[in-house]
Amino acid sequence: MGTVKLIFGLLLIISVITVGVAILPAYMSNYQFEDVLNNEAVAATYSTKTEDEIKIIVLKKAQEMEIPLTAEQIKVQRSGYQGSGSLIIDTHYTVHVELPGYPLDLNFRAATKNKGVL
Repeated sequence: MGTVKLIFGLLLIISVITVGVAILPAYMSNYQFEDVLNNEAVAATYSTKTEDEIKIIVLKKAQEMEIPLTAEQIKVQRSGYQGSGSLIIDTHYTVHVELPGYPLDLNFRAATKNKGVL
């Protein structure tokens, strides 16, 4: 009975490690991408960049980070004036992960909002 428990425990540990190694990079990339969006929103709030220019910058950053994002999945909304308005950047994307015997689609939403101080 002790051998069965040991084998079951080892299989469980190996399974958890396998799933973690497959899924963790997608979550870390999303976390880093959200940080990039926050930085871009702060910078763009005080610049004269148009919504389309911001969208292109976000798309390039996503491509650099190998995030499967298209221009249609990026929404940029600016309200108010430079420095006193607000800027919203919202993205939705899906990352496909192949687990042993079980394909998995992870849905992510990376978004940020920045409001000017004036």
